[in-house]
Amino acid sequence: MFSESKKKRNGEATRGQSNRIGKSTHIKGDVVSEADFRIDGKLEGSVETSGKIVIGENGVITGKVICTNADIEGRFHGELTVSNLLTLKKTAIIEGEVFVSKLSIEPGATFNATCVMKTGVKELNSSGEKKADKTA
Repeated sequence: MFSESKKKRNGEATRGQSNRIGKSTHIKGDVVSEADFRIDGKLEGSVETSGKIVIGENGVITGKVICTNADIEGRFHGELTVSNLLTLKKTAIIEGEVFVSKLSIEPGATFNATCVMKTGVKELNSSGEKKADKTA
């Protein structure tokens, strides 16, 4: 289910790869991946990816998430850092701290979070730390 990326000359190939945590799965711990993630189960801990995170309608994450893009239909509680676009669907429930570049919220979503939103200012370095973009 969790696939390893194949080496290419100029880095790792992650295009077309995705990881899925199923509805009946509960994970405690830290997850690091270059590929996209879909969570339909429960995850307590942290997720870091240079791809996209999707939290399905039954999905729950409690902890820290660092990603490029995120679509949330389920629940999130903790610290969420999205370097590009965060989309909250009408069933989403977000609590905690959010650092984002672009934000889209459908009517009906619950957004109880402190939010820092600066277009193009927040990006992630290779260790996942937030840093200022020198072009802003």
